[in-house]
Amino acid sequence: MKVLVLNCGSSSVKYQFINTENKLVLSKGSIESIGSSSAILTHQRYDGDTIKITGEILDHDLAIEYVIAVLLSKNHGVIKDRSEIEAVGHRVVHGGEDFSGSVLITDTVIQTLRENIELAPLHNPPNIKGIVACLKHLPDVPMVGVFDTAFHQKMPPRAFLYGIPYLLYKRYKIRRYGFHGTSHLYVSKRAAELLGKAYDSIKIISCHLGNGCSIAAIDRGISIDTSMGFTPLEGLLMGTRCGDLDPSIPLHVMAKEDLTLAEVNTMLNKHSGLMGISGVSNDMRELIKTMNEGNERPRLAFEVFCYRIKKYFGAYIAALGGLDAIVFTGGIGENSFEVRKEVLTNLEFLGIELDDEKNLIQNGDRIISKDSSKVKVFVIPTNEELVIALETAQIVSELRKEMSNKS
Repeated sequence: MKVLVLNCGSSSVKYQFINTENKLVLSKGSIESIGSSSAILTHQRYDGDTIKITGEILDHDLAIEYVIAVLLSKNHGVIKDRSEIEAVGHRVVHGGEDFSGSVLITDTVIQTLRENIELAPLHNPPNIKGIVACLKHLPDVPMVGVFDTAFHQKMPPRAFLYGIPYLLYKRYKIRRYGFHGTSHLYVSKRAAELLGKAYDSIKIISCHLGNGCSIAAIDRGISIDTSMGFTPLEGLLMGTRCGDLDPSIPLHVMAKEDLTLAEVNTMLNKHSGLMGISGVSNDMRELIKTMNEGNERPRLAFEVFCYRIKKYFGAYIAALGGLDAIVFTGGIGENSFEVRKEVLTNLEFLGIELDDEKNLIQNGDRIISKDSSKVKVFVIPTNEELVIALETAQIVSELRKEMSNKS
C-alpha cells in the first residue's frame, strides 16, 4: 500500500510517501515557514532527484495542495494520479486518554482531537489543520491518526498518577501521558528482532535522546513507565527544557524575578536544559567540543544530562524487575558515543558491559555491548514515519476487508 505520512507543525509540514509492501520511501520532503511569502518546499525522490521551491504558502490547506502537486509532478513526482495515494497517516501528538492505539479518522475522532487541544495547545491545532486539508484535497482517501501518546496508554495508575488531589485528575485529566511513543515502539520492536526473541517476552529500556528526550520502560511489549509526563517538560534534561524540577522552584523564581506565568513557562521550556546550564548551546556536539577545550559550564551540562539518564536506568530496572536490552535512538542517542559511554560507565554490576570499539561505530542498527554483557545495548536509528505508514496500512486493510465481507 502507498501511504502518505504527514507531520504538520505550526509553520511546517513534513511528509514521506512510503510503499509499505517493500518499505521503500518513494519520496520525502518538507514545507517550512508556512504563513509567509518565502515558504520553502524541499522535495527528494527515491532516486536522489531533489528540488527546492520558494514561494508564498499562507496556510496548511495550500501546503497540502503543494505536497500533492509535487508528488504528481511530471519531472519530480512519483505518481501519475492522486488515486495512487491509497491512504494518509497523520502524526498526532496528543490523544489524551481517548486513544490507546491508532484509529481511522472520522468526524468523531476530529471532534475528540479538538477537545484535547488544551493538553497540547501548540501541536494538536496544526495536526488538525493537516487532517482538515487532506479531507478537502483527498476526500475519498482513508486517513489514520497515529498518536505520540498512545503507546504509553497502558501504563498502570501507579505510574501515571501524580501526588495531587485525585479530583484534579478526574476533572482535568492531569496525569502522566508520555510522548515519543512511535519512536519507542519502533526501536523496541527492532531490538527484539535483533535479539531474535519475541517482543512480548523481553524487558527493554528505550532512550530517545534528541533536543527532546525521554526514556520508556517496556515490559513484554507494554510501556509501564516513561519519563515525560503531563507535558514533554518533565523527565530528562533536554536541549532547552529543564526536565524534572522541584515544583516550588517556578513559584520561587516568579516571586524573586517578578515573572508572569507566560514568562516562567518560556524560561522552563526555551531557556533551560543544556542551554540554560551551559550558556553556550543546546547542541550536544557544540557542548562536547567546548568542554574538551576546557570550558567548565558545558562540562557541567554534559554531566547532568548523562547522570539523569543513569538515574532513570536504575529506577526502570527496578520497575521492570530485570532487563534484557537498552536501546539508544534520536539525534544524540544515535550519534554521541561520548554520551553513551558516560551513561553506561560503571554499570557492569547490572550486567551492562559497553564495548568501547563498537561504541565508536556510527551507522545503522548496531550492538555496542560486549559479547559477555548480560544486557545487550543497541543503537537503532528511529523511523517514526515507517511506524505511521505501517499502522495506517494495517487499519485501512482491515477496513477494506470488513467492507468486502459486508458486500
